[in-house]
Amino acid sequence: MEDTSILKKKIAPIVKHYNLEPYFVESMGNILKVYSNKGIFALKKMNPHQGIDFIRHIQILYQKGYNRIVPIYPTFDGRYAVLHDQNLYYLMPWLKNEKKDMNIEQYQQLFRELARLHSLSVREISVNKEERENHYEKTLADLEQEEEFLAGYLVTCERNVYMSPFELLFCSYYRDISHALSYSKRRLKEWFEAAKDHEKERIVITHGKISNEHFLYDDNGYGYFINFEQSNMSSPLHDLLPFLAKSLGGFPKRPEELVEWIYTYFKYFPLKEHEMHLFLSYFAHPGPVTETVEYFFKEGKNRNERKAVQKLQRDYWLLKNTEFIVARIDETERQIKLQKEAQNDAQNE
Repeated sequence: MEDTSILKKKIAPIVKHYNLEPYFVESMGNILKVYSNKGIFALKKMNPHQGIDFIRHIQILYQKGYNRIVPIYPTFDGRYAVLHDQNLYYLMPWLKNEKKDMNIEQYQQLFRELARLHSLSVREISVNKEERENHYEKTLADLEQEEEFLAGYLVTCERNVYMSPFELLFCSYYRDISHALSYSKRRLKEWFEAAKDHEKERIVITHGKISNEHFLYDDNGYGYFINFEQSNMSSPLHDLLPFLAKSLGGFPKRPEELVEWIYTYFKYFPLKEHEMHLFLSYFAHPGPVTETVEYFFKEGKNRNERKAVQKLQRDYWLLKNTEFIVARIDETERQIKLQKEAQNDAQNE
């Protein structure tokens, strides 16, 4: 760890743009905790190539009235970041965030704020029908290629007089893997049928790296997003899917609370019918399992059987945890559809 006097000297040309006089500086990775004449601040370093989009997205959200971002302090001449020694730096207040483990209500707050972020920044863009059709055909071909590979590998394993531990485990998992792939393919086809005549699609400002570590709380219990360096104008699924996949890793579980979080998001930013089809297609896709089997197959004699078995087992647990969530969403959406149909019937009588 660098001496605080060295750190003070390094950041002096940066913090002078904020009229700060640093007394003490602590290094915490890419963040410097700065004790100064005006209080305690966080000075964050980032890649300047990400800076233009980062600053633009922050400004858009401020203009839209979204205030659940840890404030980015402007310099005295109005800039939101300072370029120094080929790095970009920006200044924020220091939040204690002593709560490392978030409770259910705090996760619901995270999903509510994510939905608000998406709803305030949403806009429609024109979509080239030919590009959509090409994307659909390529994705469908990839899924069918996965099905063909896995089915072929199953036959290869079953021909062996004595299966290896990995092969035996794969064969015992194959039915569930195949079911997930079939479901993903069916939802993809439903998405294309529902979306093929749409001329526009919704995009939002995505955070890019949603996690509990990037959602901090102030002394009043209000949550704020940090770390917008990877933000982008994209589909809201680019925020939802990675977070859900990470949350569902580990041992088999029945994460009812995750269903609640997802529907907290849907309450404030409901997906359209075709968006829901695509969300469930991507969500259910057993990509990690396929990647592990392909890697084991291609490595041949160089493979590590024990590590491969452990990896396959973790991937299968993720598949089963995801399967539980997908089934709950399926059932919930079915009930919602039935309720709407009943209401429409009652109005038409």
